Amino acid sequence: MQKKTDVNGSSRRRDILRRRYAPVTTAPDARASETAPLTRWVTDGVAEKPPIGATVADGLVFADAASNRMVMSVYPAPERTQIQELAEAWDLHPVIVEDMILGQQRPKLDRYGDVVFMAVRSARYLDEAEEVEFAEFHIVMRPNAIVILCQDNQWIDGSPATHFDDSGDRRFDRRVATLLADGDLLKLGPRAVAYRMIDLIVDGYAPVLRGISIDQEQIERQVFSGDVAVAQRIYRLSQEIIDMQHTTSSVGEVVQRLQKDFIRHGVPEELRAYLEDVADHLTRDNSRVAEYRESLSQILSVNATLVAERQNEDMKKISGWAAILFAPTLIGSIYGMNFDNMPELHWAFGYPVALAGMVALAVFLYWVFKHSKWM
Repeated sequence: MQKKTDVNGSSRRRDILRRRYAPVTTAPDARASETAPLTRWVTDGVAEKPPIGATVADGLVFADAASNRMVMSVYPAPERTQIQELAEAWDLHPVIVEDMILGQQRPKLDRYGDVVFMAVRSARYLDEAEEVEFAEFHIVMRPNAIVILCQDNQWIDGSPATHFDDSGDRRFDRRVATLLADGDLLKLGPRAVAYRMIDLIVDGYAPVLRGISIDQEQIERQVFSGDVAVAQRIYRLSQEIIDMQHTTSSVGEVVQRLQKDFIRHGVPEELRAYLEDVADHLTRDNSRVAEYRESLSQILSVNATLVAERQNEDMKKISGWAAILFAPTLIGSIYGMNFDNMPELHWAFGYPVALAGMVALAVFLYWVFKHSKWM
């Protein structure tokens, strides 16, 4: 009997998954505490709630049944067991599974067969702490299905993803309803949902850049007001700007690769135009971040110059007073020597003249330094 050949390597990948990510024994209480994914089955752009008890594999069966169908899931707090179930149903490459389990991925786009894996980051500015908070999202996409994993258990706006409300009949929680709001866009398939997700993330960069701009203006005023504590604030904001620049540039690379993927797979011009708009926004954001970084570098240089000038002024004052005090000390030390042949010591006016000379020399030096603006 002829041996059947596994052309796609599906059996091999499943075997690797079982060996590398063997299911762990989960206590009933722990499994009950898992946050269930929010899933919608989409037909002709209309999103419906799946039947109760439907699995990931059931969703694929639904989507594969017709070309106008799609399944979309959002995992608010992905657990290892949920990722393993998704990997088994989707026959995911072990590298994708490893990235999803480990997290902490730099924004990137990888393709394995007909599966596209994207890691992107949202940003949110915390005004009180003057920090940029980043959240990582993984987007896994195939021709008729898409999955979004909230790796940091929070949504783009920073709200806890585990508090999503899935009680509605046709819509997601208000925070993710925009992914399903445009029925005409949903008809274009999973790539349209991926575009909407990236668009939401990129739109969130603008408030972050506004917050950074405001802090930068405040720092400029602090620098010229002579605040000595401003240097630490400059260094903190510089680190946030560097992190933001890494994020915007990396997400820009993801969008560029996604644009090429759209062209390669004949995505409609309408969706490609939308993604081009996102790319334009990212280009503008990258330019702004680069400008902020350069400007803050210049502010740091100006602050260092002002600090050096203040130190020079202090050194001038110290040197001036040291010279003024040195003159009387010199006269006193000369006449304090115990030589027998010092006629001034036996002169009746020697003492008053010595004191007058000390005072006169000190006043003269003070006038000189004051006139030279050292005092």
